[in-house]
Amino acid sequence: MDLRVLGLENPLLSSLHHMLDEMPDEMEKAFNAPTRTYVRDAKAMASTPADVKECPNSYVFIIDMPGLKSGDIKVQVEDDNVLVISGERKREVEEKEGAKYVRMERRVGKFMRKFVLPEDANIEKISAVCQDGVLTVTVEKLPPPEPKKPKTIEVKIA
Repeated sequence: MDLRVLGLENPLLSSLHHMLDEMPDEMEKAFNAPTRTYVRDAKAMASTPADVKECPNSYVFIIDMPGLKSGDIKVQVEDDNVLVISGERKREVEEKEGAKYVRMERRVGKFMRKFVLPEDANIEKISAVCQDGVLTVTVEKLPPPEPKKPKTIEVKIA
């Protein structure tokens, strides 16, 4: 939690925050620490809850996205079988003289979820609809393969 939001800014904490923000990636690697990108992505994934349903002909991913427009959301497929849903919620900028936040609880920032799709997912037929703040991504299933017919071999009499 950023203590500056609550008005509890401490000069020592502020300096430490600044040092961490400015730490080069090489230094993080030297300490075997996870990169800032990894930590940011992990936080984004942990704070984006999703429901996943398997229907007879499809897989359905349902994620709450209140206040977001379709341009703020990306739906992609990586590595041929990983569904990635990502985007960013930005703080609304209000410039009213004398107004300041007393409390900030609504989540802002980047969000992301990754799902490994099953083998029968048809990545060519994916649709995404955002309605009333709920994103619904539907991935159709491939038709089941035809069962193999047994091969009959003629028995010759010698």
